[in-house]
Amino acid sequence: MSVKLVNPDGLPKPEVYRQLSIASGSKLVFLAGQVARDAEGRPVGGGDLAAQVEQCYLNIGTALTEIGGSFDDVAKLTVYVVDWSPEKMPLLGEGVGRAAEKLGVDPVKPITLLGVAALGEPDLLVEVEATAVLE
Repeated sequence: MSVKLVNPDGLPKPEVYRQLSIASGSKLVFLAGQVARDAEGRPVGGGDLAAQVEQCYLNIGTALTEIGGSFDDVAKLTVYVVDWSPEKMPLLGEGVGRAAEKLGVDPVKPITLLGVAALGEPDLLVEVEATAVLE
């Protein structure tokens, strides 16, 4: 694996993400923001934040597998949630947990969570973009 995750001394040590990642691979991969769409472009998880988060993570895993990597190669995630409020955190965690189980990975990565007014299509509740490093 080309990404080492670290919670350094002197910073908080959150359970749900890591403060930084150290990438040692040679191929830097920038994924477009993934949304709750299946391979045919059909909506997944209408109105269900957890289901949409799960699909976003699965799409990232699928994209990386296609180029010889895996979700383990993700160095950084940015998550955009429509009308974010702290009450949505359990749903976010549920979706991440389900995706991690299906992918067989530890989903804990450096992450930035941003609340947004809207995304590109009205049914989308979340979008997740990723940066990965492959050997």
